[in-house]
Amino acid sequence: MNLVLTYDVATTTDAGKRRLRKVAKICEGFGQRVQYSVFEIVCSPTDLARLTAKLKAVIDPAHDSLRIYLIHAADFSTVTHLGQRRELPFDDAWTL
Repeated sequence: MNLVLTYDVATTTDAGKRRLRKVAKICEGFGQRVQYSVFEIVCSPTDLARLTAKLKAVIDPAHDSLRIYLIHAADFSTVTHLGQRRELPFDDAWTL
């Protein structure tokens, strides 16, 4: 599955700032950050369920917002980008 995940975490309180750091850390474990609050993720349905469960446990649904967009496989390679760009190897094998 190919996903774009975006989030907006309220950071007007110290608790909100902690939630923001936790959300970012969770997302970093699943995908590539392409902007401050935007990640591109390639994962299995099981990984998506794990990601969603971890995020639900951290956010405050009254103040925070997360969106997960399912993207067709070829769409990551057809992105139009303006400005600074990081090339992301979605079609290649990843070395960890």
